Amino acid sequence: MKSFTKYLEFNTTKKIDFVLITDKIQKCIFDSGVKEGIVLVNPMHITVAVIVNDNESGLIEDYKRVLERLVPYKDNYAHNVGEDNAAAHIWRQLMGHQVTMAITNGCLDLGPWEQIFYCEFEGIRKKRVLVKIIGE
Repeated sequence: MKSFTKYLEFNTTKKIDFVLITDKIQKCIFDSGVKEGIVLVNPMHITVAVIVNDNESGLIEDYKRVLERLVPYKDNYAHNVGEDNAAAHIWRQLMGHQVTMAITNGCLDLGPWEQIFYCEFEGIRKKRVLVKIIGE
């Protein structure tokens, strides 16, 4: 069994951003040499999520609108003493924080509309994402 680890770095220009990373994950799989296995994509920061969904701009705007409605960014949160990122922490939990995907024949085994996104909820500073690949 092979194991491969890669750290991707992101520094978005927006406070809230959805970055398509499917191609970056596929490149990691190619670099790993794994043909059959799994890939874990785990953001190593508590205000970031990694999700799988459709790459459609309207859907991404809907996510932002619904998250803001459920957990307004500007509110009087207990965590917001010296920081203003409590909503970002909560948004991450609502979106789910990591994904594990199948690798088949050396490729991500995605459904017809599935894409992988890095979801930034507090932005404008460098953050890492762990890509761990295990398989044969």
